[in-house]
Amino acid sequence: MVGQRVVVRHLLPDGRASDVLGTCTSWGPDSLTIDRDGPPGQAGPVVIALADVVTGKPVPPRASVRSRVSPQEVEEHVAALWDSVTTEPLGQWLLRASPPHGGRLRRRGNSALAMHEPGIGWADAAFGVRRFYEALEQTPLVQVQRGSDVEQTLAPLGFAPMGDGDAHAQLASVARALRSVRAAAPDVPATLDERPGSAMASLASGAATGRGVVSGDWLLVESVVVDASERRRGLATAVLAELLDWGASLAATTALLHVETDNDGAIALYERHGFVTHHTNRYLVGS
Repeated sequence: MVGQRVVVRHLLPDGRASDVLGTCTSWGPDSLTIDRDGPPGQAGPVVIALADVVTGKPVPPRASVRSRVSPQEVEEHVAALWDSVTTEPLGQWLLRASPPHGGRLRRRGNSALAMHEPGIGWADAAFGVRRFYEALEQTPLVQVQRGSDVEQTLAPLGFAPMGDGDAHAQLASVARALRSVRAAAPDVPATLDERPGSAMASLASGAATGRGVVSGDWLLVESVVVDASERRRGLATAVLAELLDWGASLAATTALLHVETDNDGAIALYERHGFVTHHTNRYLVGS
């Protein structure tokens, strides 16, 4: 039980029973200690005599702060990836347009962010998306959470999945992920091209590269690429280590990246170092 999150019912001196929820930090011959959940002033260690324990059972780990953030809030950080992003509210949705990055328009920067109801009529929202992107001579795109009510409601309004590009939004604690990649990354010379709020890591004479951007206390990781001839040497892990270390130096606490759902190798790499899928994105195209 030590190390587990538990709920323990125990007797108080007046004979009443009380529950304590938290992590069991020690178990001795006469007592156990629970590091109690709760706000400041109520949390902290509680010592309970074993003779007073009525019942006890393990409970699921407490959801991290990162997992309690909404998909909308997570995706709003993505705007920091580009120097110039035009945004315009459409009810509760956000229309976005940005110039080509890496030689092409990025879907994340050129789509309507629609993770919940629009707050205006659905038909009005669909019309507004079409009007905005047609004025830019771009294809109308909407970024939604895969399988959501938004996706289902937009279908009869002429918005259908693109057929590719579904991507998991994965989050991790910067500190924990950094400890993990440091233990696994090979010792490879690296260069870090730093600019205000962003950095490009390059390893093995450019055979492996990746970019990091800081948005508040979030680190966005993107474009981690390793030459085909240099794969399976741990270079992607080394790139990730450089970017996490850089983000930590700027007080970033949460790392965010997008990885396409069919990229099994990258998903396995990120999950091995503590990244967890928060939600899955899908892009709908308006006909």
